[in-house]
Amino acid sequence: MPRVKTLAPSGKAAKAQSSVDLDNVPGHYIRRLQQIAVAIFLDESRELEVTPVQYAALQAIENSPGIDQRTLARVIGFDTSTIAGVIDRLDARGWVKRGASDTDRRVRLLTLTDTGRALTHAVVPGMLRAQERILAPLTVAQRTKFLAMLRKLVEANNDLSRAPGETR
Repeated sequence: MPRVKTLAPSGKAAKAQSSVDLDNVPGHYIRRLQQIAVAIFLDESRELEVTPVQYAALQAIENSPGIDQRTLARVIGFDTSTIAGVIDRLDARGWVKRGASDTDRRVRLLTLTDTGRALTHAVVPGMLRAQERILAPLTVAQRTKFLAMLRKLVEANNDLSRAPGETR
């Protein structure tokens, strides 16, 4: 899409635009909630020494053994260049095995090792506690509505991401 050149506002318009109340900016709260979610996840899974992104990758591989790296990146909404580093770290820790595809030698297929599978299963209780802690301030009805609205926002804006995920 071609970029549209816009003129920078001047005078009163520039001053008004530079004084934004962050309490009215959804992106500010989304970023803060992400920070909080990561902190809670790490608190709940501290002894397992796994990050939320590593857990997402492990769980996606558990759900689809033999998944290739490009598809994995799409499933968890991660860019393909960065997912390689994540997989490198999982492989180095002995949690993931890479294998060549029978049909395309360039494609690396991923499976969990027994240790990786055990770790993935061990993370689930803490991950679920983390989700509960994140949503604790909301009533059950609010949680349902919040998740529906969150899903709608992500799906509607998915194509705008540098790493579009698979939508359902």
